[in-house]
Amino acid sequence: MSIPHNNKKGDNTMRIEVLVDVKTTLGEGPVWDVLQQRLYWIDSADGRILRCTDDGRELRAWDVGQKIGSMALRHSGEQAIVALQNGVHTLDLNSGELALVIDPEPALPNNRLNDGKVDRQGRFVFGSMDTLEDSASAKLYRLDADLSLHTLDEGIIVSNGPCWSPAGDTLYFCDTWSGEIWAYDYDLATGAVSNRRTFAKVDTRGGGAADGCTVDAEGCLWQALVYAGQLVRYTPDGQVDRIIQMPVKKVTSLTFGGPNLDTLFVTSMAKPPLPRFPADGQQRGALFAITGLGVQGIAERRFAS
Repeated sequence: MSIPHNNKKGDNTMRIEVLVDVKTTLGEGPVWDVLQQRLYWIDSADGRILRCTDDGRELRAWDVGQKIGSMALRHSGEQAIVALQNGVHTLDLNSGELALVIDPEPALPNNRLNDGKVDRQGRFVFGSMDTLEDSASAKLYRLDADLSLHTLDEGIIVSNGPCWSPAGDTLYFCDTWSGEIWAYDYDLATGAVSNRRTFAKVDTRGGGAADGCTVDAEGCLWQALVYAGQLVRYTPDGQVDRIIQMPVKKVTSLTFGGPNLDTLFVTSMAKPPLPRFPADGQQRGALFAITGLGVQGIAERRFAS
């Protein structure tokens, strides 16, 4: 099913279509692998990784046996780094075998690992979250190529949306319920962060909250406003440039992909994690593809080792 929309940039008509109707309980973490020309995304709640072509074919799934927050392909493409309920693991995509790398928060049973992404140098930056979504017990971490773990920030409730400016020297990140997107200076050589500041205020008046983000080739940041059913594009100076209304309220994350990196893939959730969040229509939990935006993304790196 596709829904035409007027598109201000260029003559193309923007189209939003259901690419894969899989009813993910909590779809998240889409990442386009340029070498394989495949889209990976996850079902956080059901503990699955999914993969398909840019037109929704050749669907594959891996079961990881526990809640998953994010994933990144390793250098070979035969394995992935996965951020699970109880720690960072490697996943062999051929055998399905998991091996623990490190559990950063063994003493916090209400926490789980959440959103993550690979920086331009191949390090994996990810955060944790309080599953009750009210205690600032979570942290932001960086996993280096040698599998050593480093803490970047703390005092977070729900980590979401790590992504980088085109040059890689600004890290963007959200604590979902803070109502802000933050920017940090990001040291390309070391992966250290400094100078945290507010990049943009998130409009939460419609019940929306900051979720997954990505940055396009023009340096603009795109964010899924979960529970409000909107995708918001911010200019590099933090101004709202464009808002796309989606056919479902619970959009969770987004990434550019396809052969020309000009399709925006959007994940959604079929069932909210807590009862206070709104219900949704039949397309809930689908993977959506938006074409005709007139915008290209930036190729994502694999993990460095």
